[in-house]
Amino acid sequence: MQHGHMDLSIFNNRAVTNMVAPTTTCHVPSEILHLLHQIINERLLNAYFQPIIQMQDGQILGYEGLIRGPVDSPLHSPMKLFQAAWEHNLSIEVEHLCRRIILEQFKLLKLPGKLFLNVSPECLLQRGTRHGETLNYIHELGINPSRVIIELTEYQPTHDYALLQEAVLHYREMGFEIAIDDLGEGFSSLRLWSELKPEFVKIDMHFIQGIEQDSVKMQFVRSIQSIAEKSSTRVIAEGIETCAELLAIQNLGIACGQGYHIARPHPNPTRVISAEVVKSLSAKRKKSMPQVVPKCESNVTIKNLIKAPMTINSSTLNNQVENLFLADAKLKIIPVVDDSVAVGIINRHNMIDRFSRPYQRELYGKKSCKIFMDICPLVVDHNTSLQQVSHMIVEADSDQLINGMIVTEEGRYLGLATGPDLMREITKMQIEAARYANPLTQLPGNVPINDKIDEMIQSGEPFVACYCDLDHFKPFNDVYGYQRGDEVLQLTSRVILAHCDLQSDFVGHIGGDDFIILFRSENWEQRCQHLLAEFESSVTEFFSNEDSMKGGYLSEDRQGKKVFYPLISLSLGVVLSKAGTYLSHHHISVAAADAKKQAKKIHGNSLFIDRRKELGVR
Repeated sequence: MQHGHMDLSIFNNRAVTNMVAPTTTCHVPSEILHLLHQIINERLLNAYFQPIIQMQDGQILGYEGLIRGPVDSPLHSPMKLFQAAWEHNLSIEVEHLCRRIILEQFKLLKLPGKLFLNVSPECLLQRGTRHGETLNYIHELGINPSRVIIELTEYQPTHDYALLQEAVLHYREMGFEIAIDDLGEGFSSLRLWSELKPEFVKIDMHFIQGIEQDSVKMQFVRSIQSIAEKSSTRVIAEGIETCAELLAIQNLGIACGQGYHIARPHPNPTRVISAEVVKSLSAKRKKSMPQVVPKCESNVTIKNLIKAPMTINSSTLNNQVENLFLADAKLKIIPVVDDSVAVGIINRHNMIDRFSRPYQRELYGKKSCKIFMDICPLVVDHNTSLQQVSHMIVEADSDQLINGMIVTEEGRYLGLATGPDLMREITKMQIEAARYANPLTQLPGNVPINDKIDEMIQSGEPFVACYCDLDHFKPFNDVYGYQRGDEVLQLTSRVILAHCDLQSDFVGHIGGDDFIILFRSENWEQRCQHLLAEFESSVTEFFSNEDSMKGGYLSEDRQGKKVFYPLISLSLGVVLSKAGTYLSHHHISVAAADAKKQAKKIHGNSLFIDRRKELGVR
């Protein structure tokens, strides 16, 4: 829930609900009560929507529904509106009205993706509440329940977890997904997470703002992400207000983001995120975790997989669609296209299954096929690479993968890429790529490293080869475990990448704790010094306070004896190359390894530059 700068969600009235409930109703002027009734009776509320994006690619996942009272009235602010409602026991009535107005506007605006609909546990726990009311209204509007996320906004202590689970289960059975709002601020949000197992959790904006400068906030969010990965939950970071916060969140692997830097709430919100935000995410993604694609696959796009099955328009009757499936046993999917624009997909299995139920054919046979079609198919432009498609598939629902992808050109329908074809091609690509990339860091492995060195040597261009090696890494693994060791390796790759210019420099992961940088940046030595400084600062979070104080830890050596080892440090061995200095990657490898050995003789984080063959390379 994005609630900075008065952009409150519809139930975020903490200024009210954190107070102890008074024994008598607080005094409110009669005109406020009159205005409140007028708002309810005349539906004088306005819906606003704020985009929530996928941090991986900047695509809009959906929108959070927000609310405003009448303009130029004392109850325009959500905080004041819900304060008045709470003081007069009208919170449930106002909440239901907000829900209806937001749903109506979401449908009217034809917004893409999902709708995050705020609901208070207080409302869910009302035993007299008709939980089917929301579903019936959604059906009336023609919105698929799978597009609606019930976002639980906790502003009072929740004690009846059994009843809340019962209510949530009821919503899930109706097709909704669940999100928990403001993780880190609520009274019992962590227990709610454990009890309800939501599909989404939203981290309170307090932990996001200034995160790039606050190691405590960074560790909190990193811990939440770790829990989310183990519980199959997607994390949404709220309150992103700067580019630095955006990139820090993406770097932590958080799935989704929301905030003013991405887009402000608006009655008619953007359907496309600004080029500036998309560019920032794209640049950071390339920098932090470059994808290594074999040369033979680098130009493969979704266009290569297009098929052209028969299509129908949305006025086609369900009986006609069934006859098409019955006439062709191999026909699995039928795209629905109106005026060259794909509006949905009909799946054979779903269609036949629905018609096999009692009275379904009689009820729906002569109605439009829109009733049974998937209105939110995966749609991609024909120039989309298979690398990008593979990311989309990871985020997609299983039904969408089964249905395949609609392929378009400038918004016009071209054809269909089927799920099996996509998986076959992507699997083939990933198997090939595994030969070239380190699976942990996704950095280029030995094959592309050697090819790159030979290519640079043959071109005669000067470059600097920097061999990076972690000191005392094995004892760290023995003490803290291999998973923690993998995290240190991933940190090392991020720090190295952050101090390279990937337009000119090349970074590879030789294996284990060995990395290599091929610098063409003129200020390579300064970059090395900054790299060491950031590594020294960042790696400390992986040590216990006790080991940090001692400056190391006890671990067994090769003979099984307990030995005290210093904390992990990073050694950089550098060799300078110019035309004719080295003949192949073998020679560079030997020279760089020797320079690395010299660096490791220096205590702590160190840089050793072998200048014996220096020929003016800086």
